[in-house]
Amino acid sequence: MLPSVWPGDLLTIRGAGYDGIVPGDIVLIRRDDRIVIHRLVARHPAQDRFSWITRGDAMSHNDPPIAQSELLGRVASIHRAHRSFIPSRRVSLFHSVLAWMLCRWDRFRNLTLRIHAVRAQADPTRVRGLARNLMNGHGLPRDSRAHTPHS
Repeated sequence: MLPSVWPGDLLTIRGAGYDGIVPGDIVLIRRDDRIVIHRLVARHPAQDRFSWITRGDAMSHNDPPIAQSELLGRVASIHRAHRSFIPSRRVSLFHSVLAWMLCRWDRFRNLTLRIHAVRAQADPTRVRGLARNLMNGHGLPRDSRAHTPHS
């Protein structure tokens, strides 16, 4: 669900009924014995009930319709890096462009995820050093745990 949800984010899920889910909500679904977090993009009437259409923010195609029994809840809040916030139902232009890039460029997605992982573990001085190394063309370390400061 990049860029709305990142690895390491803690999600608060609230159960929600038919009327509690609207397009734009980030939802938790169970499909084929897998748990998935995706954004609800549409509700469609199907026979005597509704089906929902979901899609990951960085995905190019919609998921197959889900039944009400597959819908487990709605993401009520996201906790990331010592702050909590309610996810927006609208994806900003910046996040839309970032999602498009993450979806289509594997190297960009891999680099972005590695930088995120390092930032999640590192102190501010380490992040500045990493950015300086990237700008100088040295690249990312293979394993951030293998690089310890020397005394």
